[in-house]
Order: sequence, then C-alpha cells, then structure tokens
Amino acid sequence: MSMPVGEARERLSELAQRHEALGGIFDVDGLRLQIDRLNDHTLRPGFWDDAEAAQKVVQEKAAIEAVVTKYEKLQRETKDLGDLLEMADGDESVIDEVIAQIPELEKATRQMEVARMLAGKTDRSDAIVTIHPGTGGVDAQDWAEMLLRMYLRWCEKKGYKTEIVDQQAGEQAGIKGATIHVRGPFAYGYLRAENGVHRLIRISPFDANARRQTAFASLEVVPDLDDDVGEIEIKPEDLQVDTFRAGGKGGQHVNKTESAIRITHIPSGVIVACQAERSQHKNRATAMKMLRGKLYELERQKREAEFQANYGVDKMESGFGSQVRTYTLAPYRLVKDERTEFKTGAVDAVLDGDLDDLIEAYLMKTADQRKKKDEAATAAAQ
Repeated sequence: MSMPVGEARERLSELAQRHEALGGIFDVDGLRLQIDRLNDHTLRPGFWDDAEAAQKVVQEKAAIEAVVTKYEKLQRETKDLGDLLEMADGDESVIDEVIAQIPELEKATRQMEVARMLAGKTDRSDAIVTIHPGTGGVDAQDWAEMLLRMYLRWCEKKGYKTEIVDQQAGEQAGIKGATIHVRGPFAYGYLRAENGVHRLIRISPFDANARRQTAFASLEVVPDLDDDVGEIEIKPEDLQVDTFRAGGKGGQHVNKTESAIRITHIPSGVIVACQAERSQHKNRATAMKMLRGKLYELERQKREAEFQANYGVDKMESGFGSQVRTYTLAPYRLVKDERTEFKTGAVDAVLDGDLDDLIEAYLMKTADQRKKKDEAATAAAQ
C-alpha cells in the first residue's frame, strides 16, 4: 500500500472539490446548452450547402464536446474511485488499485486547470508551426528534424491531427525547414509556449573526433485564423507570389507541375511557402493562412513589448528568435527551460513528446505575468 487509506480519501475529496470549481470556471452547464444549440443548427435543412461554414460549426461543436467530456470523465472516475474505496472493507488489493489510479487522475485534473488559463481569443485556434535550423551546420539541421519528431509525437499523444505543409530535406542529414499544421482544441494556446530558439548540446554524431557541439533551431508558432479576422488586413498589392515545383513526397505529378506556392509580404518581409497539395489553389489558401497567422503574431508581440515598456512589467514571454530552452545530452543529461527555470532529467521522454510539464510551467508563469499586467494597468488608470 503506497499511501494510507485516510490520505487516499483526502486526495479524492480534494479532487472532487477541484472538479466542482472547474465546472464553474468552464461554465459546463452553459457549454452543454451550447452543444444542444449547435446540434440543432447542424440538423437544419441546407446546413451542408456551405461546406466550409458547416465544417467550422462541426469543429466548434467538437472542441466544446471535448471539454465537457473530459470534465465529466474526471468527475465520474473520482466518484467511482471514492465509492470503490469505501466498499473495499480492508481488501488491500482493491485499495492498492484505487491508490494506483489517484496520481494519474490528479495529473489529468491539473491539465484541465492549466487549460483554463488559455483565455486568449486565439488560444482555442489550430496552430501553424514552423521549424528552422540555426547555427550549427549539419548538427542544427539534424536537431531541427529531432524537434519536428518531438512535436509530432506530442501532438499524437494529445490527439491532435497534423499535416506537414512544407518540408525541405538537408543534404547530409536532418531538414532545412518544415511547417506543420496542427488541428485540435487549444493547439495554439499550448504550442505558443514553445515559440523561440531551442538549443541542443551533445556529442556530435557528425564529428569524426566525437567532440561536443552546440546546435540551435528556431520554432515559430502562429494561430490558424479565419479570413474575417478584422485586425489583419492583407492587401493584394503588398504580396509577391511565386510558384515552383514541389520537391520531396508527392510522387511524379507533384514534381512535374508548379503547384508549390511561395508568398512574400513586402511591407513586413514575411515569407511563407506551401507544397503539401497537388493543387496550386489549395497551396495558396494554406499559405495565406500561414501569412495571416504570422502577421497576427508579429502584431501581438509588438503590443506586448509596448505594454511592458510603458508599465515596467518584466519581460517573460519570449518572442521568436530568443533562446527558450536548452537540451543537454553531454556531459550530463538535462532539459532546462530558460524562462521558467523548470528542469527535468527525463531527456529521452521529452524528446519523445512528453512536454506537458514544461508547457504547464510556462503557462503558470505567464498567468502570473498576466496578473501583474492587469495590476499595472489598473494602477495606471487610477
């Protein structure tokens, strides 16, 4: 028995109280009504006549259902374990079974509590993630591919759908760059915690003398925004559009036609590219989504910097191009987030996509930072 029965009862009781608080914060009753409203909407005649609008409604409904389902599952499992513990009547095998499930239930509850911090208007959005190698030569290209695998594994564990929109292979190893589209509830809210430069320290497998090398790769995360986002205006005359033959996967057809798209936003210098589809039209639509998200993120970072300058709030949320995390494989093994000071020796697990603890630490820190900003704004208004 890993813990006394009394402690197990206390922890289950505490979980039940936390779930009750979450029900109010998420307004679960209101969400259930919203699901009913959306269900009625999908049953209307002609609902599927506009496939794109219909898909948005279906996605909204799925996102809300995911929150309610997770909440109800936590409540049900906590109650079931509590009932089972009371009925155990000294049966140590049953008691041990209950106790063994409590930590996982606490972890799932903690994840939902963290999710409530994602209150920004774009936090629920899908995400577009771009990875580029930095300094470090072939090691950096290999590191970029390692990061690509790490985030694809994390998305798989979260149940998110992913699509590789653009990828260029390195000559010797790794990748010169990659962009993935991540679809799922709060994808951007979570992944924006990963924005910035990631550093790898290891014994290089590409160095004949087996010397320790440092490599860098940049991660840029932007929201997948709808076309009608009023804050972002993209003028056709500000765009330079180039077509080219796609490389890599896609078969002979993809290499014979100039279906790939590269768009340059001249005023900002932002460049996006997409070669995932055989259709040039579809690639252009995806590239425009990427551009819209990048311009939105640039504007958000600008507003953030202005607020910090005006109200003297310490800068914590790092933008694109700043070092956010170090992964050390030699001479010791450690992952350290430079923004939160969170450390873990479970390097292999992190590289296999176990990022929740690191992301949670960041979101907790940003929640505290947001509170300070609100206090600064209130003080300035008085």
